[in-house]
Amino acid sequence: MADNSTLRARSRKRLAKSKSLTEQLQPYPGFPLSAHASGAWQKKIRGKTYYYGKWGVVRNGKLERLPDDGWKAALADYEQHREADHAGRARRIPGDELTFRDICNSFLTAKKQLLDAGEITVRSFGEYRETTDRLIRVFGKDRIIDDINAEDFQYLRADIQKTCGPVRLGNVISRVRTVFKYGFESGLIDKPVRFGPMFKRPGKSVLRKHRAKTGERMFEPDELWAMLKKAQPQLRAMIYLGLNAGLGNHDCGLLREQNLNLKTGWLNYPRSKTGIARRAHLWPETVAALREAIAQRPEPKDSAHADRVFLLPTRVPWTADAKIFSDSAAEDKLKVGPRVDEVTKAFRRLLDELNLHKHGLGFYTLRHVFETVAGGSTDQVAVNLVMGHADQSMADTYRERIDDDRLVAVADHVHRWLFGSKKGGAK
Repeated sequence: MADNSTLRARSRKRLAKSKSLTEQLQPYPGFPLSAHASGAWQKKIRGKTYYYGKWGVVRNGKLERLPDDGWKAALADYEQHREADHAGRARRIPGDELTFRDICNSFLTAKKQLLDAGEITVRSFGEYRETTDRLIRVFGKDRIIDDINAEDFQYLRADIQKTCGPVRLGNVISRVRTVFKYGFESGLIDKPVRFGPMFKRPGKSVLRKHRAKTGERMFEPDELWAMLKKAQPQLRAMIYLGLNAGLGNHDCGLLREQNLNLKTGWLNYPRSKTGIARRAHLWPETVAALREAIAQRPEPKDSAHADRVFLLPTRVPWTADAKIFSDSAAEDKLKVGPRVDEVTKAFRRLLDELNLHKHGLGFYTLRHVFETVAGGSTDQVAVNLVMGHADQSMADTYRERIDDDRLVAVADHVHRWLFGSKKGGAK
């Protein structure tokens, strides 16, 4: 049996032979691979030896060198698998990698199923579609998901910020995270994606500064009186609903007579966006405006709109959800058309006529007015019911109903703010 000194000598001899073989076959200084005596090119990475092609093959019992020693093919093999080998990941099988096209199509297919089941709106589907379109545009449809890193998400955030303010930026970031969360929970991605420290919603201080810069989204009583006096009957009734019950532009466009009881002066109207219950006591002025608008409403073009409270002179609704269209059934070919919103357009024209338009002000500002003023009633629970806001508190779990007297008190509080100093009220 050989002693230790003999074994060390043999080891040094083998090492010297290996070095001389590599030096002999190395195509250029700094070539990343070394030659193995078996005829393979090799490299030790993180304590493990990987093989990348051959510099020689055995023929007739002898090891013969290949043309150009096979170093070009070996280098190409190394370049293909280098990132995975250095990261300790399993090597990819060509054509079997998950791409952005794969995950986006799967995500949209799932959301389309929810849309068809009525669990999400066309508007929500359109927002998800915009998100996947942005991912494809920024990263490319064939980009491998495993290659994405924190620096990529930092670049994506900068791209979003070019066209979005702080609030919308936060919403888009949340939807992007939703896409990758879906990928992980559905098994398309093996582990949660690391977004890095920069890919997050803007902080509260950023939102506060932005809000201070853009100013309050608010109208004062004298401005509202001018609108009510100038507006045509249907738009006037919608303005009253925004001030009295916190309805938005799309709410008004979808409002049906079954949601109103003009004899008792009540509105029961679950929010179309969330399905959350909403109930409000209507002012006499609101009831009168609604009666006038309904009396002047044209006959609908489509019988399905027969009970819509508001219809345009063209006999169609003021608002309508966007429509999905495509020449193909594939989810990546689906397009979401524009949303019809004549309420916002008519209100903008009214503001322009009165020289009241400012950036950030629109029909939806009336919801801000109601929430701001109604908060002074000190009954936020009742205000939330009028607004259709979800209450996540434990008390809401046990609360079965709210007395109508509380809703009447909220309506009266806003009414006093609007008409308290206006003799005779607005007409």
